Amino acid sequence: MTSSVTELPFNRFLGLEPSAAPAQFLRLPSGPQYLNHLGTVHASAQLALAEATSGEFLLRAFGPDSGVIPVVRRLESKFRKPARGSLTSTVTTPPEALGQLRADLTAKGRATISINVELHDASGTHTLSATVEWFITKIQ
Repeated sequence: MTSSVTELPFNRFLGLEPSAAPAQFLRLPSGPQYLNHLGTVHASAQLALAEATSGEFLLRAFGPDSGVIPVVRRLESKFRKPARGSLTSTVTTPPEALGQLRADLTAKGRATISINVELHDASGTHTLSATVEWFITKIQ
């Protein structure tokens, strides 16, 4: 297993990077390949960053050799403002959600968790809020 979701082939293809800021998770650099017909960052690029951020949150919480398999179950998002330039991501999921996840995994061998992700562009504009629900099962 990888030590960062940025090592996954699709995320490498997109150019996702770890963020240099400690409070942030990942970064989507600025580039014309990410733009839509309006010249702003395409919705799909933002969704990919949000999904990858939620996966990075789980990877940091469990580690690469955790003995679990996470799979995205649902992604809900709200586009707040047009995104311009590079984007960075943060997670606003409360720490107690991880405690409940661990308890459910111990008791049942499977669990779900919803991870809240926020994206901001280079100017600090809040561009997207997303909730990514993961189904997680222990490896048998």
